[in-house]
Amino acid sequence: MESVVALFREPTQVKTALDALLARGYHRDNLGFTMLDVVQEAELASETGISPEEGAPGGSAAVLKGIGIGTLGGLALTVPVWILLLIIPTTRIYADGGLLGMLFGVLGGAGMGGLFGALAGSDNGDYVKLMRQFGMPARVAEGYNQSLKNGHILVFARAQADLNTDDAIKIFKSNGAVDLDSAIGAGQLSSQRTAH
Repeated sequence: MESVVALFREPTQVKTALDALLARGYHRDNLGFTMLDVVQEAELASETGISPEEGAPGGSAAVLKGIGIGTLGGLALTVPVWILLLIIPTTRIYADGGLLGMLFGVLGGAGMGGLFGALAGSDNGDYVKLMRQFGMPARVAEGYNQSLKNGHILVFARAQADLNTDDAIKIFKSNGAVDLDSAIGAGQLSSQRTAH
């Protein structure tokens, strides 16, 4: 079965496209959208009755990335101080305390990084991972994710047994879907058809 993903610049275009898909016979459960502006996202959801699409959970990768960044941050803050303690003759007696400071800096940075990684991964999720689940190639999924960060709106139409996805593509194009490459700065396709 196929799914169709399209990009739009304005919430009004998305509303019109989603209304047209509903009129064509798509079920609300097979439609979704996402944008980074949570206020506009909530307004669009209440206007259309279609739930915003959540990204796939970030999982352990977000936690590990947070731990790594936190550890590097802890080292970056404490190593220069320890080096200064070693260089300045009158402060060399505090060098052992500087080592303990580095240890606590690394542990604190890793702990805080892991915590924030877990919160970030569970909060808005990973849209690249979500689109990869639709069967998109990694490069294309990264492009859609970048366009989302650039302020565009992603709209999803999952296939239904009784409807042709060509109709969804036509509806998207007639309601102002933008090219993926132009959304990220180049210039070509206005919707991506994927099999899943």
